[in-house]
Amino acid sequence: MLAEVLKAPGGALKNSVRTVETFYYDNKIVRDFAYATLFWGVAGMLIGVIIAFQLARPELNMGTEYTTFGRVRPLHTNAVIFAFVGNGIFMGVYYSLQRLCKARMYSDVLSKIHFWAWQLVILSAVITLPLGYTTSKEYAELEWPIDLAITVVWVVFGWNMFGTIIKRCERHMYVGIWFYIATFLTVAVLHIVNSYEIPVTFMKSYSGYAGVQDALVQWWYGHNAVAFFLTTPYLGMMYYFLPKAANRPVYSYRLSIIHFWSLIFIYIWAGPHHLLYTALPDWAQSLGVVFSVMLIAPSWGGMINGLLTLRGAWDKVKEEPVLKFMVVAITAYGMATFEGPLMSLKNVNAIAHYTDWIVAHVHVGALGWNGFLTFGILYWLLPRIFRTQLYSKKLANWHFWLGTLGILFYAVPMYWAGFIQGLMWKQFNNEGMLQYSNFLETVLQIVPMYYLRGIGGVLYLSGVFLMIYNVIKTVKAGNLLANEEAQAAPLMPAAVIKAGETHQGGHWHRMIERRPVQMAVWATVAILIGGLVEMIPTFLVESNVPTIASVKPYTSLELQGRDVYIKEGCVNCHSQMVRPFRSETERYGEYSKAGEFVYDRPFLWGSKRTGPDLHRVGGKYPNSWHYHHMLDPTSMSPGSIMPAYPWLFEKDLDTSDTQAKIEVLTNLGTPYAPGYAERANEDLMRQAREIAADLKKENIEVKPEKEIVALIAYLQRLGTDIKVQEEK
Repeated sequence: MLAEVLKAPGGALKNSVRTVETFYYDNKIVRDFAYATLFWGVAGMLIGVIIAFQLARPELNMGTEYTTFGRVRPLHTNAVIFAFVGNGIFMGVYYSLQRLCKARMYSDVLSKIHFWAWQLVILSAVITLPLGYTTSKEYAELEWPIDLAITVVWVVFGWNMFGTIIKRCERHMYVGIWFYIATFLTVAVLHIVNSYEIPVTFMKSYSGYAGVQDALVQWWYGHNAVAFFLTTPYLGMMYYFLPKAANRPVYSYRLSIIHFWSLIFIYIWAGPHHLLYTALPDWAQSLGVVFSVMLIAPSWGGMINGLLTLRGAWDKVKEEPVLKFMVVAITAYGMATFEGPLMSLKNVNAIAHYTDWIVAHVHVGALGWNGFLTFGILYWLLPRIFRTQLYSKKLANWHFWLGTLGILFYAVPMYWAGFIQGLMWKQFNNEGMLQYSNFLETVLQIVPMYYLRGIGGVLYLSGVFLMIYNVIKTVKAGNLLANEEAQAAPLMPAAVIKAGETHQGGHWHRMIERRPVQMAVWATVAILIGGLVEMIPTFLVESNVPTIASVKPYTSLELQGRDVYIKEGCVNCHSQMVRPFRSETERYGEYSKAGEFVYDRPFLWGSKRTGPDLHRVGGKYPNSWHYHHMLDPTSMSPGSIMPAYPWLFEKDLDTSDTQAKIEVLTNLGTPYAPGYAERANEDLMRQAREIAADLKKENIEVKPEKEIVALIAYLQRLGTDIKVQEEK
């Protein structure tokens, strides 16, 4: 038989050897993920519109602790990333993988477990984040029980995916599958490493990393969550659905190889560009810059490969809304992946970081790349599995233009706001003094931009509502083909494949493409190198994080106040990192040192300054200033867009877990005195009574056990561990 195979033209099997088998694609799971994508898309975008207007109108925080910007903003990011985009990924993967492998999904049971478990994970985020259960780590705010659930669900997804690939009937693994494999492996590594945390209670934990090391791990995760959750799976889907929609082959097979391997290798190094001019070691920052600039090549290689796939089909773009969405999506991907390396340059980053420029950049990618490609796939896919035509191309076109206008109304004002902020923060007058010494002056200038951003969000969401109506009418007009019949012959035995390859020859990359295990191993090696090179020296070489003898652990009251600060999501608007610029040291005080954060779990350097930096706020104002500022921000800062926090004055501080918190931190290496955990609450009340007594001197009556007292204690501690002697 082997001889017959080798004698066959091109090494192919003769019909007498391979028996064609009938099987059925599972379209029901694809439909379920499509519906979930639409549902969570509306939910996540609606929350986004609300928080956009909250920044312009503080009263829209609604006066409750569960609806403030600080608590709801992470709900928006999680809903859009993991609910909308996540379900979109699974929809696209489950549809395309079956057809690329010519096999039904490995297990219908695993498919159902994956679907329902993922929705439960999202629901748990909807419940816990507004309640204040958060780690405060960007894109990883969910607490440890939910992190464990995410791990289990991800394993179920990988088991189902690799099972399907292994039992496939198509010998060659198409480029889309390469990106799916890299996505699964890298997200697994990112999630496990970044989620290393020690539980204190059922919904409270402390990061296993501290300060500078925590910041490095977090932005290694945060940047690559964008890379391997928002980018690589969507590139895999682009490589499948764009050629299908255009009825054209992918432009270049060789370019897809270069695109894949260079992208997954380079991307993993770029995380430190989120931490330029911070306390992160300079060598790590420089590595992040170098590899970020290098990212332009593979990213634009993918964009070019996508757009040139449309050669000979551009006349269809003006007629087909599906192609309109896909073309703009790929263009937005190209814009975002050019802008990212641009902003990683230190001279640009010095102006852009902590401003709304970052917000604009992120949303060009999220709304343009992820949103539009998802919409294009939904418009193409749903009529096919329901065996009907799209109800209205006219409505789809309206959706396209509303979405495009929404992106413009969102992004352009945010770019403008970012430029204004970055330049105003650095402006000095002729006397050498800060032109805008009051941070609030820079905020009031950009409030109109926040209104325009909200209008952009409304336009974008309006298009989604049109889409839902269009989808409902389309679905009602058809019938779901739950089990779609297909035919394929099983793969040849491994020995026959190997002999055939030796006889046939061909491109060297074919050897990897036809072996999913080897592909997975090499992809894992590619994504691990960058992270290991950056993290191992930062963790093991002490000179990277020099200690400062005067830096002491937080007292029990300050620790509880810090957790109140985290619960309220204050890090979403305030940074704690004074960068070594004259404009910042003049405004805030001495620049931040790596050794000041060695007991910070998690780090709170922030990524956006809607309010001023707080790292040197300790001792800057009396206790009464903080008291009045939290009760009514406008009483201390007229025109402030910060909401009030009246519940902090009403709620008693929960001290039942104080001892457990101190014990966990001690086990992590925080040098508390022996026996401090047992007397922690005693020390807590002593310090709280001192603050209450100080407030009473200014006729402010407050009980020492209230949350506001703990928060004041924490704020007054910030930046006071080092004393800088001023030059006379």
